[in-house]
Amino acid sequence: MITTKKRCGSAVMLGLAIAAISQGATAQSASCSYTVSNDWGSGFTGAINITNNGNAPINGWEVNWQYDNNALTNTWNANMSGSNPYSASNLSWNSTIQPGQTVTFGFQGNTNGGSAETPVVTGDVCGEVSSSSSSSSSSSSSSESSSSSSSSSSSSSSSSSSSTPSGDGTFRVDETGNITKNGDVFPVKCSAWFGLEGQHEPPDAENNPDGAPMELYVGNMWWVDSGRDIQQTMDEITAQGINTIRLPIAPQTLDPTDPQGIGDIRQGGVLKNAASVRQDNARQALEDFIVQADQNDIEVIIDIHSCSNYVGWRAGRLDSTPPYADRDRENYEFTREGYSCGVVDDNGVVVHEYNEQLWLDDLRDIAGLSAQLGVDNIMAIDIFNEPWDYTWDEWSTLAENAYSAINEVNQDVLVMVEGISSSTKDGTEVPHGSEETNPNWGENLYPFQNDPLNIPKERLILSPHTYGPSVFVQKQFMDPAQPECEGMEGDEAGDADCNIVIDPARLEPGWDEHFGYLREQGYAMIVGEFGGHLDWPEGAPIRDQNRWGHIQPGVDEQWQGAVVDYMAENNIQACYWSTNPESGDTGGLYNHVYDPVSNTAAWGTWDGFNQRKWNLLDELWGDN
Repeated sequence: MITTKKRCGSAVMLGLAIAAISQGATAQSASCSYTVSNDWGSGFTGAINITNNGNAPINGWEVNWQYDNNALTNTWNANMSGSNPYSASNLSWNSTIQPGQTVTFGFQGNTNGGSAETPVVTGDVCGEVSSSSSSSSSSSSSSESSSSSSSSSSSSSSSSSSSTPSGDGTFRVDETGNITKNGDVFPVKCSAWFGLEGQHEPPDAENNPDGAPMELYVGNMWWVDSGRDIQQTMDEITAQGINTIRLPIAPQTLDPTDPQGIGDIRQGGVLKNAASVRQDNARQALEDFIVQADQNDIEVIIDIHSCSNYVGWRAGRLDSTPPYADRDRENYEFTREGYSCGVVDDNGVVVHEYNEQLWLDDLRDIAGLSAQLGVDNIMAIDIFNEPWDYTWDEWSTLAENAYSAINEVNQDVLVMVEGISSSTKDGTEVPHGSEETNPNWGENLYPFQNDPLNIPKERLILSPHTYGPSVFVQKQFMDPAQPECEGMEGDEAGDADCNIVIDPARLEPGWDEHFGYLREQGYAMIVGEFGGHLDWPEGAPIRDQNRWGHIQPGVDEQWQGAVVDYMAENNIQACYWSTNPESGDTGGLYNHVYDPVSNTAAWGTWDGFNQRKWNLLDELWGDN
C-alpha cells in the first residue's frame, strides 16, 4: 500500500492526492530522469525530475514508470495512481514548468529482495528521456515562487551515494567532542521552537474539544493578527546569535492527512494561527520550516517528542499507557487519561498505537528529509524525548537500534540520545549516583559509564535535560535551615511551606555524575532542554503561584545562572526551552502578553525579547 505525503516548497511546489489528469497529445521538450538518492538494501528513496528544456512553458504533466521487482510504499509531491506501472501527475500549483525550470517529486519503496532499480520514465511530457543511478549522475532544480504560508522555501534534488544531495551537510563529532559540519567546528547556539508535537485543547472548548492541534507557534493568532511571521522571528533570533533550532514533533506530524494538523479552527479545522501564516497541514509546516531554516543558515534538530500528539511530553516510553504522572495535577485540564500509545483493555481509552517498529520507520522517514527536501541543515535527530520510563538496559538497546535505522538512510546526520530518570513508572530504581541529588527526566546518563552505547562516538550527541524549580522542585533545592523539609520535593514541599535555596556546591556534584563526566571523556553534549520563569512563581500557572506564594521570586533565575556557569565551565552546549513564550512552565525567549492572572485573553501574543534570558545565553556562548 502506498502512503501519500504532501509537501509544498517555493522552488518545487508539489502535493499529493489520488488522482490523475489527462495530457495533451503533443510531446513537449522536457527531459525526465529517475534518480536513487538512498539504497539501504531492503529499501530505497528516489526522485523523478522533469526539466523544461524548451522555450515555452509546459502546462500540465504526467509521467509513468514500471519496476521489475521494486514496489513503492509512500510518495510525496505528486498526484499518484496505479500499482506498477505507476503514474504521477501535477497538482494545481505545479502544473506549469517554466523554461529552464525543474519539477521534482519523491518516493520510498521496498526492493523485495533485489536492489534499487532505475527504470525509464515515459510520458508525453518526456521529449527527451533519460535515467540515472545513485552512483553515476545527478540532477537538481531550483526556482523562485511564493507560498500561501508564512514561510518561503526551496528544494532541490540530486543523486549520489551519500544521502545529502549536494555532498554538503556532513555532521560529525571530532576527537574532543566538538560538533563539526563539513569538517569545520560548529558552535551550537540553540533554542527550541515547539508546537508541531501537539497542543492541548480543553475538553469543553467550543471548537476541537479535547483536541491536540499541531501548528507552530508564530505569535500571530487569528484573534490578534499581529503581522508577525516565521521569517521575522528567524531574522530576530539569528541576529541575537541563534544558529540551531530543536524542533519537537509527534508521529502524527509526519502524516499530512492527520485531522489535528489541518484547517482553520473556525471552519471545522483545528489550527488557530492567523490566515497569513496558517499552513495546509502539519507535515507541510515541518518541511517548510526546515527549508526556511536552511535558507537562514539555521541548523535543525528534529525531536520525536512523544508517542502521540495527544499524550504529549508526559509519555516516557514508546508504548506509554495511563495513568500518567500528572493525573492528579491541580487546576490542570490536560491530563490525557483518555489516550494511550500502548494497547489497553479499556474501551474508554483512545489508543494511538506506537511501538518500536513504527518508531524506527519514523526515524528512517526523518533521516530521509535532507535528500527529499534538498537541504543540508538537519544536524541531528533527537530520537525520543525524556525516556524516563525505561531502565538503561532497555533504553540503550532502543537507542542502538535507532542509530542503525537512521544510518540505513542517512550517514551524515548525528544521533542525539537523552538520558533516563531515577526510577521507572512501576517503581524500578535506576542507578543515578548519590541519593543527595535527583535527576530530572532525561538527565540520568550515570549508567553509561558501565554500559556505554554501541554507537560510533563521531555520530553521537548525548543530550541530558535539566530544570530548576520553575519546572519541578527537587529535594536538592530544600533549605538546610529547615530540617523538617529534608528529602521533600514537588507539591509536598510547597504544601509544607518549605523554602528553596539554590546552592551550586550542592547541585554541581549531581550534574557531574549524571552527565558532566561524559563531556570530560570527549563525548559531544548538548543539554537538550533547560529554562524557566526567571521570576518564578510569578508568571507561572496559578497552581504554582498558590502553592509557592511564600517563596521570594528569583530562585529560578539563580538556578539558571548556576547551570549556565556549569555548562560554560565544562564546554557543554545547550538548547534553551524555549524560543516561543507559550510554555506554561518556562515561558520563552520572547515575552508573552498573556498573564494567567491579569490578561488571560492575550494567550499566543508575543511582546519582544526577555533580555535577561538572552544575557544568560550570551554568557553560555562566551559572548559577554
